[in-house]
Amino acid sequence: MKRIIFLLFLTVVLIPVSFACTTFFINKNGQLIFGRNYDWVTGNGMVCTNGKGLSKTSDPTKDGGTIHWVSQYGSITFNQYGKEFPTGGMNEKGLVVELMWLDGTRYATADNRPAIGELQWIQYQLDNCATVDELIATDNVLRIASIGQSPLHFLVADASGNAATIEFLDGKMQVHKGKDLPFPVLTNNRYDESLQQTATAVKQAGNLSFTDNSIDRFAKACSMVNLFQQTNISTPVVDYSFSILDKVAQGDHTKWSIVYDISNKKVYFKTRDYPGIKNLSFPAFDFNCKSTPKAWNMNQLADGNISSLFVDFSLEMNSKIVNQSFDESSSQFTVSEEGRKSVWQYPASISCFKQAN
Repeated sequence: MKRIIFLLFLTVVLIPVSFACTTFFINKNGQLIFGRNYDWVTGNGMVCTNGKGLSKTSDPTKDGGTIHWVSQYGSITFNQYGKEFPTGGMNEKGLVVELMWLDGTRYATADNRPAIGELQWIQYQLDNCATVDELIATDNVLRIASIGQSPLHFLVADASGNAATIEFLDGKMQVHKGKDLPFPVLTNNRYDESLQQTATAVKQAGNLSFTDNSIDRFAKACSMVNLFQQTNISTPVVDYSFSILDKVAQGDHTKWSIVYDISNKKVYFKTRDYPGIKNLSFPAFDFNCKSTPKAWNMNQLADGNISSLFVDFSLEMNSKIVNQSFDESSSQFTVSEEGRKSVWQYPASISCFKQAN
């Protein structure tokens, strides 16, 4: 990402700084792996569980009505700016959604669809969709607000082995999937531009050094994914995925490296300050809406399986994470106390859905 702009939260961008993220998807012999590097000014954040059967109404935006839904699936997400506003995650059906910055993004202007913020759009998809095709179909139901949102595009994948890039160009959703997605990799250029500039070099294993940082990372990730797909590499796929992320890391800017094992419903991650690889398993958590959601501060010492180390989520925890993240992002934007409070208190508006008699 380059910078996160929340006009919704009364944000003012101060200094435009270039940051970069990388995502990719591997599908080989039943191994479905999704990798991502998250590059930003702060590595503060938490891992959250999100229940199913929860009644939610989207946070209001500047140019459209809200949308109400009941979460169909539990999920695990990575959150910096508050629970329910994730940067990415995976749900219990194996759908993964992760964001990338994309200059040139233009979301649809106001129409008859309700509008939702770009981060809550991710949570909506994880709450409601089991497959990539279901996610794409939600464009008929809601849209990302055109005012006050960061220009993003997304790489998504599911447990059937399908993947797609989701971009919003000229006010319309643009999708690459199937034969239009020869390399399931995404960085910070439009997918068609990235593919055009690198496809020949990747296929021929030619010179993979490009002056454009985003294109260079795209080419390196494509080459390593392609190599794994087409050869008998003995390295375990999760380890190999971390090696890809290491190859395209951007020094201190790379705060998190995350690997989703979709086939086995496990999540692995490491942070810049705590590089030991942690993992957690979906079966270890109860996603029933009546159960207290769990959370884990990403910046603490631990290795291996941390599923049992999660604690009960609380608004106090949310407030601490949100305020610290905004404080550490102050070189890029400022947020009013009112805006901060609106974010960390949002989960209090959510409860189990009660069916009418």
